[in-house]
Amino acid sequence: MAVLSVANLHEHGDLFVKYLKLRREIFIQGKQWALPEADGMEFDQYDTPQCRWVLLHEGGEILASVRIAPTTARCGLHSYMIRDAQLGQLSDLPLDLMYFAAPVGEQVWEGTRLFLSPDVPTSRRPLVHRRLLKALGDAAVGVGAKLVIALLPIMLIRWMNRVGMTATGVGPELEIAGDKVQCALIDTRVLQTACSTPTKNVRRAGL
Repeated sequence: MAVLSVANLHEHGDLFVKYLKLRREIFIQGKQWALPEADGMEFDQYDTPQCRWVLLHEGGEILASVRIAPTTARCGLHSYMIRDAQLGQLSDLPLDLMYFAAPVGEQVWEGTRLFLSPDVPTSRRPLVHRRLLKALGDAAVGVGAKLVIALLPIMLIRWMNRVGMTATGVGPELEIAGDKVQCALIDTRVLQTACSTPTKNVRRAGL
């Protein structure tokens, strides 16, 4: 596991470049999302020095990742994705992602660009999901976050709740770009505790 920041990218070789290229493969080529790209890499306005990129990798190959950023973030006209959507700044996302105004606070961070590599076998995906969520919890706690807010696949939210990683829905269930999703709040400390249970329970739960 690696938690990348602008300050430590030089310590991880070409891992960040591989990560952005895999994002292009998944989100632009796979999901057909209209996102910025350059030199075979996908990026957006939220990839700033304020965020962290949480990566699971083996032998330099990325298995899964999620990006986290503070809800206090500001970059030009932008803050964070869910809040910007509520403010009508993102034409591809609806205004009603949440039942209440998107929170802004030092102890609340947003999770975005969560994915598993398409090369991860089906049999490994529940375990990799758990490892990624544990890494997310550790990284979030490391920057002082007690809560993570994220727009997640509904199937992932249901699985998380089945295995004890409480994800509380805080918005309507929506279909966006072909994906069924919902905004959810995750307590980072619960995430860390739940992720410490034996992996055999993960395999039994399935995903």
